[in-house]
Amino acid sequence: MNPRIMAVIPIDDYRLEITFSNGEIGVYDCKPLLDFGVFRELRNEAYFRQARVENGTVVWPHEQDICPDTIYLDSVKTQTTSADSAKKMTSP
Repeated sequence: MNPRIMAVIPIDDYRLEITFSNGEIGVYDCKPLLDFGVFRELRNEAYFRQARVENGTVVWPHEQDICPDTIYLDSVKTQTTSADSAKKMTSP
């Protein structure tokens, strides 16, 4: 099972800064979703910025949500866990 979402911060250009339960931080781009069904409402930037964490994933007030596995796998990691950093520092 992939890590779950602990915190979310909506940032510019329909992206989310995500803190995962394993300590990693990543950026998830929501732009590819904006043309599909219930996600069209996220085009309203004020509404998009109402993203919050609930039950380990990102949700919005009108019940839009994104699978936490998708968010983890598709996000660009900007900070790895301290264990990952330690491995990189000790690797030859």
